[in-house]
Amino acid sequence: MTNTTADDRPAGELTIRTATATDAEALSQFAARVFHDTFAPDNDPMDMHAYLSDAFTPEKQAAEIADARCVCLVADMAGVFAGYALLRIGAPAPIASRTNAGEQSVELQRFYVDHAWHGQGIAPRLMAACVDAARTAGGATMWLGVWERNARAIRFYTKQGFADIGTQEFRLGSDLQTDRVMSRPVELSL
Repeated sequence: MTNTTADDRPAGELTIRTATATDAEALSQFAARVFHDTFAPDNDPMDMHAYLSDAFTPEKQAAEIADARCVCLVADMAGVFAGYALLRIGAPAPIASRTNAGEQSVELQRFYVDHAWHGQGIAPRLMAACVDAARTAGGATMWLGVWERNARAIRFYTKQGFADIGTQEFRLGSDLQTDRVMSRPVELSL
């Protein structure tokens, strides 16, 4: 896989697929770049560096791809990553959600679409694939944490049926930030 910008987006069919071990290196680079592009303007460079150097190593990506409790999906446009998502099966929400006792929840830990692909319909298709993966894994509820200052993402998640159920802490380097926790039933009809 290669990185892309708006000027060199390939034409072709979007494929959403499960990541494989051979994707780990490229996914590491892609994930770090998209995270940086999304959050660097609003964060201290030292905190960004500390987080990126730990969160998106090739080894960590390979471990997540290999973990049976995770589903890593990539949005592949003619051999170029346009987005990716990481689900953690059975990860309980940090606060009460709509999950009843004994029902399995699925955390949507990461969900990113490259800025070059915003507005192209990739995010809704990637989210639909995430919901399908959660359903296949037996999940009753999906939940996620989203930075309280990421209004664009919060609007998107709300359109996808997620409701705000509270907050959790997120550490970016030395900066302790607040995420909104959002949840939705897997079987929600939109």
